[in-house]
Amino acid sequence: MTIQDICVHLGISRASYYRWKNKEKDDSKELLKKQIGILCREHKYRYGYRKITALLRQEQCINHKVVQRVMQENQWQCRVKVKKRKKTGQPYAVAENLLDRNFQSDRPLEKLVTDITYLPYGQKLMYLSSIIDLCNGEVVASSIGDKQDTAFVLETLDQLPPLPENCILHSDQGSVYTSYKYQEAVKAKGITMSMSRKGTPADNASIESFHSILKSETFYLNSINRTSTAIVERTVEEYIYYYNNIRIQTKLNNQSPIQYRQSAV
Repeated sequence: MTIQDICVHLGISRASYYRWKNKEKDDSKELLKKQIGILCREHKYRYGYRKITALLRQEQCINHKVVQRVMQENQWQCRVKVKKRKKTGQPYAVAENLLDRNFQSDRPLEKLVTDITYLPYGQKLMYLSSIIDLCNGEVVASSIGDKQDTAFVLETLDQLPPLPENCILHSDQGSVYTSYKYQEAVKAKGITMSMSRKGTPADNASIESFHSILKSETFYLNSINRTSTAIVERTVEEYIYYYNNIRIQTKLNNQSPIQYRQSAV
């Protein structure tokens, strides 16, 4: 039967029917709004519309867009601060992967690799920027800082000794390395830039391995989870000296990186 026929049969006007229908719809909306409000307050506005929808779906069928609209209209969105990673440099250019996982080098300072690692052991988060010579694994430059910006990696770059022609410096595609300032500084030193493929840490495995060894043989070995920032800095500086001058490596004929370089000369 059509709505018109039903209304005639019941002895009511179509206008009365639609008034009733709209009132029922409004009541349903008001009930849903109340349910959403209760859930948002109950979870102290920690949930976004997806999680609120998931809770409602335990008892009823509901579209997530409806929940999102109600939460937006009433300013019930998730109030947990979204962590946004600060851009540390303006993207300029991505270099070709010239190293191509060929980590072998016969000449000092012919192939260099660089990266940044976290040092979350002090009173604040610190960073270590390192540059390693693939010829003997020696750390030829390093900086410790509390900001992962372009100035930080430029400080490490400035520590490099005089370099031979056709020196390659390999890094990942981090914003500090793709920034205009960094690439201009690299070019000014006569260095050819090389970069890993995006999301491929294995393309820079040598320095990833060094950073892992540093943490394993210092902070992890001594079970250091929390200490002063000064101790973190001293620990890293002392280890780099030990790594370069004392720690022997099988691939270097059981010599330290500096001993190997001196014997090769």
